[in-house]
Amino acid sequence: MNDYEAQRLERIARNQALLTELDVKPIQPLRGDTERKPVAKRRKIEKDSKPLRTSARIAAVEVKPSYNDEPDIKAVSLPRSIKSKNVKKEFGSTFVDEHEPLVPVKDVEDIRAGWLTWTSIAAEPSRSEDGKLHFDDFPDFTPNKTPEEMLREGCFGGSYYRPLRSRKLGIVVEEDWKELPKSWIDGLNIETHLTSPEYDPEVNKYKVACGQSIEEWEKAGWISHEHDVRGWFQWYTRFYQGRRCDDDDRQVSRWKKCVGETGRWRRTLIKKYLLLGIKEVFDDGADEDAPEVSPVVHQTCHHWAYEVRQDDLDAAWAGRI
Repeated sequence: MNDYEAQRLERIARNQALLTELDVKPIQPLRGDTERKPVAKRRKIEKDSKPLRTSARIAAVEVKPSYNDEPDIKAVSLPRSIKSKNVKKEFGSTFVDEHEPLVPVKDVEDIRAGWLTWTSIAAEPSRSEDGKLHFDDFPDFTPNKTPEEMLREGCFGGSYYRPLRSRKLGIVVEEDWKELPKSWIDGLNIETHLTSPEYDPEVNKYKVACGQSIEEWEKAGWISHEHDVRGWFQWYTRFYQGRRCDDDDRQVSRWKKCVGETGRWRRTLIKKYLLLGIKEVFDDGADEDAPEVSPVVHQTCHHWAYEVRQDDLDAAWAGRI
């Protein structure tokens, strides 16, 4: 035995003697568990427990907000259209429905009167060479399609001004297409281009269906009933003619998010041109073998008064947008 081994055995003997003197027993593993793992400690959470600390701002409030209760929301099935009974109405007639309105409204007559009594206080927009419309009081709102162009080219499946049943107001809105300037709709077939009870994609400029019904917009809370019961396009027709109201900022903001300089649908459409390697804008008379850039996104942008122009596409290919 060499010196190193003798020293090792001597140390082991000393350690065992020390353990015996201290009465320390070796730890024995549990039966069947040779590698016992430490048990993670878990914090016990009492039911309906409250936070231990509260900020001074919240503590100063007499009635504390509750974050446990969910609102009582009753789902309501909304129809896409309601057929007229050939009775002349003026901007809405009361109807009886077995369901309650989404939100009870008491001042329906005042709201309806507001649709009829607005006046024009701003001049119509100017138009630059690139086709953009410019409103002096809203310089960041620059659509390039007028309401008349949208109607004549085909939009909303020809059903935008169909009789509309509003569950919130508890009335049927119809005949309001008559407020449109006569010059905008001269020569149009009212039954197919404005008041069709069914959405017809063949009426649309790009011959496809897109978007949601006005009833769905109402359910989603996108309609400001006291201003424009039919939503965005009705707002645009009135704004274009010079009406100004408290809903203008919201609607312009919605337009910017959809088809403004950085709008979702505008960027999506231009990106599709780039991905397909197309350097010229959509042309209805193009070669049948040419790749087709999403008619659905085109029609969606058209519904928001925007049509991609060559300047936009040139800027995209040049990396400027």
